[in-house]
Amino acid sequence: MTEGHGTPDRALSETEIREILANSTPAALFAGKKILVLTPDTTRTCPLPLMIRCLGHLLGNSAARLDFMVALGTHTPLAEERILALYGISDEDRQERWADSRFLNHRWDLPDTLTRIGWIETEEIEELSGGRLSERVPVDINRAIFDYDLLLILGPVFPHEVVGYSGGAKYLFPGISGGEFLHAFHWLGAVVTCPGTIGIKDTPVREVINRAMRFVETPVHCLAMVVKSAGELYGLFGGDYRKAWSRAADLSEQVHVVVKEKPYPIAFGVCPPMYNEIWTGGKVMYKLEQVVADGGRLIIYAPHITEVSRTWGAYMERIGYHVRDYFLADPERFSGIPRGVLAHSTHVRGLGTMQGGVEKPRIEVVLASAIPEETCRKINLGYLDPQTLNPDDYRNREAEGILFVEKAGEILHRLQNPIYGKKL
Repeated sequence: MTEGHGTPDRALSETEIREILANSTPAALFAGKKILVLTPDTTRTCPLPLMIRCLGHLLGNSAARLDFMVALGTHTPLAEERILALYGISDEDRQERWADSRFLNHRWDLPDTLTRIGWIETEEIEELSGGRLSERVPVDINRAIFDYDLLLILGPVFPHEVVGYSGGAKYLFPGISGGEFLHAFHWLGAVVTCPGTIGIKDTPVREVINRAMRFVETPVHCLAMVVKSAGELYGLFGGDYRKAWSRAADLSEQVHVVVKEKPYPIAFGVCPPMYNEIWTGGKVMYKLEQVVADGGRLIIYAPHITEVSRTWGAYMERIGYHVRDYFLADPERFSGIPRGVLAHSTHVRGLGTMQGGVEKPRIEVVLASAIPEETCRKINLGYLDPQTLNPDDYRNREAEGILFVEKAGEILHRLQNPIYGKKL
Protein backbone atom coordinates (compact mmCIF):
# COMPACT_ATOMS: atom_id res chain seq x y z
CA MET A 1 0.00 0.00 0.00
CA THR A 2 1.25 3.47 -0.87
CA GLU A 3 0.57 6.43 1.41
CA GLY A 4 0.98 10.12 0.74
CA HIS A 5 -0.45 13.03 -1.14
CA GLY A 6 0.47 16.22 -2.93
CA THR A 7 -0.82 19.03 -5.07
CA PRO A 8 0.76 21.43 -7.56
CA ASP A 9 -0.81 24.35 -5.71
CA ARG A 10 0.49 24.13 -2.14
CA ALA A 11 3.59 23.06 -0.22
CA LEU A 12 3.24 20.42 2.49
CA SER A 13 3.72 21.51 6.07
CA GLU A 14 6.20 19.74 8.34
CA THR A 15 3.26 18.29 10.26
CA GLU A 16 1.87 16.78 7.05
CA ILE A 17 5.29 15.44 6.13
CA ARG A 18 5.67 13.74 9.49
CA GLU A 19 2.19 12.22 9.18
CA ILE A 20 2.93 10.82 5.73
CA LEU A 21 6.23 9.38 6.94
CA ALA A 22 4.58 7.75 9.95
CA ASN A 23 1.72 6.29 7.90
CA SER A 24 3.86 5.07 5.00
CA THR A 25 6.80 3.78 7.05
CA PRO A 26 5.35 1.81 10.00
CA ALA A 27 7.55 0.66 12.88
CA ALA A 28 7.27 -2.97 11.80
CA LEU A 29 9.22 -2.03 8.67
CA PHE A 30 12.31 -0.72 10.45
CA ALA A 31 12.31 -1.57 14.17
CA GLY A 32 15.48 -3.43 15.12
CA LYS A 33 16.77 -3.38 11.54
CA LYS A 34 19.87 -2.00 9.87
CA ILE A 35 18.79 0.62 7.34
CA LEU A 36 20.66 2.27 4.49
CA VAL A 37 19.06 5.48 3.22
CA LEU A 38 19.84 6.39 -0.40
CA THR A 39 19.77 10.11 -1.18
CA PRO A 40 20.56 12.45 -4.10
CA ASP A 41 23.70 14.56 -4.28
CA THR A 42 23.97 18.32 -4.68
CA THR A 43 22.61 18.28 -8.27
CA ARG A 44 18.96 17.96 -7.23
CA THR A 45 16.69 20.55 -5.64
CA CYS A 46 15.47 18.82 -2.51
CA PRO A 47 14.71 19.73 1.14
CA LEU A 48 17.08 17.09 2.44
CA PRO A 49 17.80 18.78 5.80
CA LEU A 50 14.09 18.75 6.60
CA MET A 51 13.62 15.17 5.42
CA ILE A 52 16.71 13.86 7.22
CA ARG A 53 15.55 15.52 10.41
CA CYS A 54 12.05 14.02 10.13
CA LEU A 55 13.38 10.63 9.16
CA GLY A 56 15.85 10.61 12.04
CA HIS A 57 13.04 11.44 14.44
CA LEU A 58 10.92 8.58 13.08
CA LEU A 59 13.58 5.87 12.78
CA GLY A 60 16.47 6.89 14.97
CA ASN A 61 15.45 5.31 18.28
CA SER A 62 14.03 2.11 16.82
CA ALA A 63 16.38 1.09 14.02
CA ALA A 64 19.40 -1.00 14.92
CA ARG A 65 21.46 1.14 12.57
CA LEU A 66 20.71 4.14 10.37
CA ASP A 67 23.29 4.93 7.69
CA PHE A 68 23.18 7.13 4.60
CA MET A 69 24.66 6.82 1.13
CA VAL A 70 24.73 9.47 -1.58
CA ALA A 71 23.53 7.70 -4.72
CA LEU A 72 26.03 9.36 -7.03
CA GLY A 73 25.63 7.31 -10.17
CA THR A 74 28.85 8.47 -11.82
CA HIS A 75 28.97 11.94 -10.26
CA THR A 76 31.93 13.17 -8.23
CA PRO A 77 32.23 11.78 -4.66
CA LEU A 78 31.61 14.23 -1.83
CA ALA A 79 33.76 14.75 1.25
CA GLU A 80 31.90 13.95 4.48
CA GLU A 81 31.66 17.61 5.41
CA ARG A 82 29.84 18.27 2.13
CA ILE A 83 27.47 15.37 2.77
CA LEU A 84 26.72 16.74 6.23
CA ALA A 85 26.12 20.19 4.76
CA LEU A 86 23.81 18.64 2.14
CA TYR A 87 21.87 16.94 4.95
CA GLY A 88 21.87 20.01 7.21
CA ILE A 89 23.79 18.26 10.00
CA SER A 90 25.99 20.45 12.16
CA ASP A 91 29.29 19.32 13.70
CA GLU A 92 27.60 19.16 17.07
CA ASP A 93 24.75 17.02 15.72
CA ARG A 94 27.27 14.75 14.02
CA GLN A 95 28.98 14.08 17.34
CA GLU A 96 25.78 13.65 19.31
CA ARG A 97 22.55 12.86 17.45
CA TRP A 98 24.26 11.12 14.51
CA ALA A 99 27.31 9.68 16.27
CA ASP A 100 26.45 6.08 15.37
CA SER A 101 25.52 6.73 11.74
CA ARG A 102 27.78 6.49 8.72
CA PHE A 103 27.62 8.94 5.82
CA LEU A 104 28.85 7.26 2.65
CA ASN A 105 29.42 7.91 -1.03
CA HIS A 106 28.64 5.36 -3.68
CA ARG A 107 32.18 4.79 -4.91
CA TRP A 108 31.31 3.68 -8.42
CA ASP A 109 34.91 4.51 -9.37
CA LEU A 110 36.36 1.73 -7.18
CA PRO A 111 35.82 -1.73 -8.75
CA ASP A 112 35.98 -3.50 -5.39
CA THR A 113 32.88 -1.55 -4.33
CA LEU A 114 30.70 -3.46 -6.80
CA THR A 115 29.46 -7.01 -6.93
CA ARG A 116 27.60 -8.85 -9.68
CA ILE A 117 24.07 -9.90 -8.80
CA GLY A 118 22.81 -11.22 -12.13
CA TRP A 119 22.57 -11.03 -15.91
CA ILE A 120 19.80 -9.84 -18.17
CA GLU A 121 19.87 -12.22 -21.09
CA THR A 122 19.99 -11.13 -24.71
CA GLU A 123 16.42 -12.13 -25.53
CA GLU A 124 15.04 -10.19 -22.57
CA ILE A 125 17.11 -7.09 -23.34
CA GLU A 126 15.82 -7.20 -26.92
CA GLU A 127 12.24 -7.37 -25.67
CA LEU A 128 12.60 -4.67 -23.02
CA SER A 129 14.44 -2.31 -25.38
CA GLY A 130 12.08 -2.78 -28.29
CA GLY A 131 14.91 -4.33 -30.30
CA ARG A 132 17.26 -1.38 -29.82
CA LEU A 133 19.80 -3.44 -27.84
CA SER A 134 20.79 -7.04 -28.46
CA GLU A 135 23.33 -8.21 -25.90
CA ARG A 136 23.71 -10.06 -22.61
CA VAL A 137 24.18 -7.45 -19.89
CA PRO A 138 25.67 -8.00 -16.40
CA VAL A 139 24.06 -6.23 -13.45
CA ASP A 140 26.43 -4.92 -10.76
CA ILE A 141 25.59 -3.06 -7.54
CA ASN A 142 27.30 -1.64 -4.48
CA ARG A 143 28.09 -4.60 -2.25
CA ALA A 144 27.27 -2.52 0.84
CA ILE A 145 23.58 -3.33 0.42
CA PHE A 146 24.20 -6.81 1.80
CA ASP A 147 25.09 -5.29 5.18
CA TYR A 148 21.55 -3.97 5.64
CA ASP A 149 18.04 -5.28 6.26
CA LEU A 150 16.29 -2.45 4.42
CA LEU A 151 17.15 0.00 1.64
CA LEU A 152 15.21 3.26 1.91
CA ILE A 153 15.06 5.48 -1.18
CA LEU A 154 14.72 9.14 -0.22
CA GLY A 155 14.73 11.21 -3.39
CA PRO A 156 12.85 13.66 -5.60
CA VAL A 157 11.17 12.90 -8.91
CA PHE A 158 11.77 15.14 -11.93
CA PRO A 159 11.50 14.70 -15.72
CA HIS A 160 14.69 12.89 -16.72
CA GLU A 161 16.53 12.52 -20.01
CA VAL A 162 17.50 8.83 -19.65
CA VAL A 163 14.61 7.17 -17.81
CA GLY A 164 11.67 9.53 -18.40
CA TYR A 165 11.19 10.51 -14.76
CA SER A 166 13.88 10.22 -12.12
CA GLY A 167 13.44 8.57 -8.72
CA GLY A 168 12.33 5.11 -7.65
CA ALA A 169 14.54 2.32 -8.89
CA LYS A 170 16.90 4.89 -10.40
CA TYR A 171 18.38 5.37 -6.92
CA LEU A 172 19.79 1.86 -7.25
CA PHE A 173 20.40 1.82 -11.01
CA PRO A 174 22.51 3.86 -11.66
CA GLY A 175 22.46 5.46 -8.19
CA ILE A 176 24.49 2.74 -6.47
CA SER A 177 25.45 0.60 -9.44
CA GLY A 178 28.07 0.73 -12.16
CA GLY A 179 29.82 -1.30 -14.80
CA GLU A 180 28.50 -2.27 -18.20
CA PHE A 181 24.85 -2.25 -17.14
CA LEU A 182 25.01 1.48 -16.41
CA HIS A 183 26.56 2.25 -19.77
CA ALA A 184 24.17 -0.07 -21.62
CA PHE A 185 20.96 1.53 -20.40
CA HIS A 186 22.31 5.06 -20.77
CA TRP A 187 23.05 4.28 -24.39
CA LEU A 188 19.58 2.79 -24.77
CA GLY A 189 18.18 6.12 -23.58
CA ALA A 190 20.31 7.92 -26.15
CA VAL A 191 19.12 5.68 -28.96
CA VAL A 192 15.51 6.38 -27.99
CA THR A 193 16.59 10.10 -27.80
CA CYS A 194 16.01 12.64 -25.07
CA PRO A 195 12.80 14.09 -26.59
CA GLY A 196 11.50 10.54 -26.98
CA THR A 197 12.12 9.83 -23.30
CA ILE A 198 12.04 12.86 -21.04
CA GLY A 199 8.75 13.46 -19.25
CA ILE A 200 7.38 10.05 -20.28
CA LYS A 201 6.59 7.55 -17.50
CA ASP A 202 6.77 4.27 -19.36
CA THR A 203 10.09 4.06 -21.19
CA PRO A 204 12.37 1.21 -22.28
CA VAL A 205 15.05 2.30 -19.81
CA ARG A 206 12.60 2.33 -16.90
CA GLU A 207 11.61 -1.21 -17.85
CA VAL A 208 15.24 -2.31 -17.93
CA ILE A 209 16.09 -0.89 -14.50
CA ASN A 210 12.89 -2.32 -13.02
CA ARG A 211 14.00 -5.68 -14.38
CA ALA A 212 17.38 -5.26 -12.68
CA MET A 213 15.58 -4.63 -9.39
CA ARG A 214 14.44 -8.24 -9.39
CA PHE A 215 18.03 -9.23 -8.62
CA VAL A 216 18.03 -7.12 -5.44
CA GLU A 217 17.08 -9.37 -2.53
CA THR A 218 17.32 -6.72 0.19
CA PRO A 219 13.86 -5.20 0.81
CA VAL A 220 13.39 -1.72 -0.68
CA HIS A 221 11.10 1.04 0.62
CA CYS A 222 10.62 4.31 -1.27
CA LEU A 223 9.90 7.86 -0.14
CA ALA A 224 9.36 9.77 -3.38
CA MET A 225 9.26 13.56 -3.24
CA VAL A 226 7.96 16.20 -5.64
CA VAL A 227 9.81 19.47 -5.10
CA LYS A 228 9.29 22.95 -6.51
CA SER A 229 12.24 25.08 -7.55
CA ALA A 230 12.47 26.87 -4.19
CA GLY A 231 13.05 23.54 -2.47
CA GLU A 232 9.53 23.30 -1.05
CA LEU A 233 7.95 19.86 -0.85
CA TYR A 234 4.68 19.71 -2.80
CA GLY A 235 4.22 15.97 -2.69
CA LEU A 236 5.45 12.97 -0.70
CA PHE A 237 4.56 9.34 -1.38
CA GLY A 238 5.82 6.33 0.55
CA GLY A 239 5.65 2.59 0.02
CA ASP A 240 6.51 0.15 -2.78
CA TYR A 241 9.22 1.65 -4.97
CA ARG A 242 7.16 1.34 -8.16
CA LYS A 243 3.88 2.64 -6.78
CA ALA A 244 5.32 5.53 -4.75
CA TRP A 245 7.43 6.59 -7.74
CA SER A 246 4.45 6.34 -10.10
CA ARG A 247 2.30 8.65 -7.98
CA ALA A 248 5.18 11.11 -7.64
CA ALA A 249 5.77 11.06 -11.41
CA ASP A 250 2.11 11.88 -12.02
CA LEU A 251 2.40 14.92 -9.77
CA SER A 252 5.79 15.85 -11.25
CA GLU A 253 4.14 16.15 -14.65
CA GLN A 254 1.86 18.82 -13.20
CA VAL A 255 4.62 20.62 -11.30
CA HIS A 256 7.69 20.31 -13.55
CA VAL A 257 6.34 20.57 -17.11
CA VAL A 258 5.70 23.86 -18.90
CA VAL A 259 3.80 23.69 -22.18
CA LYS A 260 4.43 26.26 -24.90
CA GLU A 261 2.24 26.86 -27.95
CA LYS A 262 5.08 27.38 -30.42
CA PRO A 263 8.88 27.02 -30.59
CA TYR A 264 11.36 29.87 -30.09
CA PRO A 265 14.26 30.83 -32.36
CA ILE A 266 16.36 31.53 -29.24
CA ALA A 267 16.28 29.97 -25.77
CA PHE A 268 18.48 31.35 -23.00
CA GLY A 269 18.86 28.99 -20.05
CA VAL A 270 20.58 30.13 -16.86
CA CYS A 271 22.51 27.19 -15.45
CA PRO A 272 22.30 27.17 -11.61
CA PRO A 273 25.40 26.72 -9.42
CA MET A 274 24.35 23.20 -8.41
CA TYR A 275 25.49 22.13 -11.88
CA ASN A 276 29.24 22.78 -11.77
CA GLU A 277 30.32 21.01 -14.98
CA ILE A 278 28.76 20.42 -18.37
CA TRP A 279 28.21 16.78 -17.42
CA THR A 280 25.35 18.01 -15.22
CA GLY A 281 24.87 21.49 -16.70
CA GLY A 282 23.77 19.80 -19.92
CA LYS A 283 20.39 19.44 -18.22
CA VAL A 284 19.69 22.97 -19.41
CA MET A 285 19.65 21.57 -22.95
CA TYR A 286 17.65 18.48 -22.03
CA LYS A 287 14.82 20.51 -20.53
CA LEU A 288 14.65 23.17 -23.26
CA GLU A 289 15.53 21.38 -26.50
CA GLN A 290 11.96 20.69 -27.58
CA VAL A 291 10.85 24.33 -27.57
CA VAL A 292 13.73 25.61 -29.73
CA ALA A 293 12.72 26.08 -33.36
CA ASP A 294 14.45 24.22 -36.17
CA GLY A 295 17.68 26.05 -36.93
CA GLY A 296 17.38 27.94 -33.66
CA ARG A 297 19.93 28.58 -30.91
CA LEU A 298 20.04 27.42 -27.32
CA ILE A 299 22.41 29.28 -25.00
CA ILE A 300 23.60 27.62 -21.81
CA TYR A 301 24.59 30.54 -19.61
CA ALA A 302 27.01 29.12 -17.03
CA PRO A 303 29.83 31.55 -16.21
CA HIS A 304 30.72 29.47 -13.14
CA ILE A 305 31.48 26.29 -15.13
CA THR A 306 35.16 25.76 -15.91
CA GLU A 307 35.24 22.20 -17.24
CA VAL A 308 33.27 19.66 -19.21
CA SER A 309 33.63 16.84 -16.70
CA ARG A 310 36.14 16.04 -13.98
CA THR A 311 35.58 12.35 -14.55
CA TRP A 312 34.85 11.98 -18.25
CA GLY A 313 36.40 15.16 -19.67
CA ALA A 314 39.24 13.40 -21.49
CA TYR A 315 36.76 11.25 -23.38
CA MET A 316 34.61 14.24 -24.25
CA GLU A 317 37.54 16.23 -25.61
CA ARG A 318 38.41 13.20 -27.70
CA ILE A 319 34.98 12.63 -29.29
CA GLY A 320 33.11 15.93 -28.81
CA TYR A 321 29.36 16.43 -28.86
CA HIS A 322 27.39 14.87 -31.70
CA VAL A 323 23.89 13.80 -32.68
CA ARG A 324 22.87 10.18 -32.18
CA ASP A 325 23.10 9.24 -35.87
CA TYR A 326 26.74 10.36 -35.97
CA PHE A 327 27.63 7.50 -33.62
CA LEU A 328 25.24 5.00 -35.19
CA ALA A 329 26.79 5.63 -38.60
CA ASP A 330 30.15 4.16 -37.53
CA PRO A 331 29.78 2.40 -34.15
CA GLU A 332 33.06 0.49 -34.40
CA ARG A 333 34.97 3.75 -34.42
CA PHE A 334 33.71 4.46 -30.89
CA SER A 335 33.88 0.96 -29.44
CA GLY A 336 36.50 2.04 -26.90
CA ILE A 337 34.39 4.88 -25.50
CA PRO A 338 32.08 4.16 -22.53
CA ARG A 339 28.55 4.24 -23.84
CA GLY A 340 27.41 6.46 -21.00
CA VAL A 341 29.79 9.07 -22.40
CA LEU A 342 28.34 8.64 -25.89
CA ALA A 343 24.86 9.05 -24.41
CA HIS A 344 25.80 12.30 -22.68
CA SER A 345 27.27 13.56 -25.95
CA THR A 346 24.08 12.98 -27.90
CA HIS A 347 21.82 14.40 -25.21
CA VAL A 348 23.69 17.70 -25.08
CA ARG A 349 23.97 17.99 -28.87
CA GLY A 350 20.34 17.10 -29.41
CA LEU A 351 18.42 15.77 -32.38
CA GLY A 352 19.91 15.71 -35.84
CA THR A 353 20.71 13.56 -38.84
CA MET A 354 23.57 12.40 -41.04
CA GLN A 355 23.20 13.45 -44.68
CA GLY A 356 25.78 12.22 -47.17
CA GLY A 357 28.22 11.60 -44.34
CA VAL A 358 27.74 15.13 -42.96
CA GLU A 359 26.27 15.77 -39.52
CA LYS A 360 23.20 18.03 -39.49
CA PRO A 361 22.16 19.03 -35.94
CA ARG A 362 18.63 20.38 -35.62
CA ILE A 363 19.67 23.37 -33.48
CA GLU A 364 22.80 25.23 -32.42
CA VAL A 365 23.98 24.68 -28.83
CA VAL A 366 26.15 27.46 -27.40
CA LEU A 367 28.13 27.50 -24.15
CA ALA A 368 28.54 30.82 -22.38
CA SER A 369 30.83 29.50 -19.67
CA ALA A 370 34.40 29.77 -18.42
CA ILE A 371 35.40 26.95 -20.78
CA PRO A 372 37.68 28.53 -23.42
CA GLU A 373 36.45 29.11 -26.95
CA GLU A 374 39.13 26.78 -28.32
CA THR A 375 37.81 23.93 -26.19
CA CYS A 376 34.20 24.64 -27.16
CA ARG A 377 35.11 24.47 -30.84
CA LYS A 378 37.06 21.28 -30.25
CA ILE A 379 34.07 19.57 -28.64
CA ASN A 380 31.71 20.77 -31.38
CA LEU A 381 29.73 23.34 -29.40
CA GLY A 382 29.29 27.06 -29.97
CA TYR A 383 30.89 29.68 -27.77
CA LEU A 384 29.92 33.03 -26.30
CA ASP A 385 31.98 35.00 -23.82
CA PRO A 386 29.78 35.24 -20.68
CA GLN A 387 31.48 38.48 -19.75
CA THR A 388 29.94 40.11 -22.79
CA LEU A 389 26.42 38.89 -22.00
CA ASN A 390 23.82 40.48 -19.80
CA PRO A 391 21.08 37.97 -19.00
CA ASP A 392 18.63 40.82 -18.51
CA ASP A 393 18.90 41.54 -22.22
CA TYR A 394 17.09 38.23 -22.84
CA ARG A 395 14.33 38.56 -20.25
CA ASN A 396 10.69 39.24 -21.05
CA ARG A 397 11.11 38.93 -24.80
CA GLU A 398 8.94 35.93 -25.62
CA ALA A 399 6.88 38.02 -28.01
CA GLU A 400 10.10 38.54 -29.97
CA GLY A 401 10.86 34.81 -30.05
CA ILE A 402 13.32 34.69 -27.14
CA LEU A 403 12.62 32.33 -24.24
CA PHE A 404 14.44 33.14 -21.00
CA VAL A 405 14.54 30.49 -18.27
CA GLU A 406 15.96 31.18 -14.82
CA LYS A 407 17.44 28.18 -12.99
CA ALA A 408 17.08 25.97 -16.04
CA GLY A 409 17.63 22.23 -15.83
CA GLU A 410 14.72 20.89 -13.80
CA ILE A 411 11.56 22.25 -15.44
CA LEU A 412 10.79 20.53 -18.73
CA HIS A 413 9.57 22.77 -21.53
CA ARG A 414 7.72 21.11 -24.37
CA LEU A 415 5.29 22.05 -27.11
CA GLN A 416 1.53 21.79 -26.88
CA ASN A 417 1.66 19.56 -29.94
CA PRO A 418 5.04 17.77 -29.67
CA ILE A 419 6.73 17.27 -32.99
CA TYR A 420 10.09 15.97 -31.75
CA GLY A 421 10.98 12.62 -30.28
CA LYS A 422 8.38 10.61 -32.17
CA LYS A 423 9.35 7.46 -34.11
CA LEU A 424 13.05 8.00 -33.46
